[in-house]
Amino acid sequence: MVEIKNLGPKGRQRSDLLPTLREEHPFSLFREQFNRLFDDFFFGRELAPLRMTDPWYGAFQPHIDVKESDTEITVSAELPGMDEKDIEVLLSGDALTIKGEKKEEKEDKNKHYYRMERRYGSFQRTIPLPVEIDAKKADASFKKGILHVTLPKTARAKEAVKKITVKSEK
Repeated sequence: MVEIKNLGPKGRQRSDLLPTLREEHPFSLFREQFNRLFDDFFFGRELAPLRMTDPWYGAFQPHIDVKESDTEITVSAELPGMDEKDIEVLLSGDALTIKGEKKEEKEDKNKHYYRMERRYGSFQRTIPLPVEIDAKKADASFKKGILHVTLPKTARAKEAVKKITVKSEK
């Protein structure tokens, strides 16, 4: 059995070792630089940690699911706390755009204090469509914070699908 030893100097605290380990261990330095690269690319440099932890910061981005069957494409968007009047669904050419504005106000009154919080955020999501859609039969419904959009494929788009048989090679 291999004995695992503590390789740090005796008498030093763990917090004292971190700068030394970071400077001396090449993988620690590489990991830090790699993480910084991703943070800078996706979130910018100035407020990266804040953007990831603060739900009140930045734009609202709804979660969207897209499913395709032989006859249609369905899109579901989670839009909690919104009304259908705040949502706009646009179908143009080869893209579906869902946009809206979320408005939220919280008021808390008490005998000794008054607090009002307001939060506004607009969003826009554009989903590219891989096939031709029959715009006249497109439909959208909104229920319990979920937007459902049904986009039937045109007859030409349905016919364009060709199944290719997969053959096994020995």
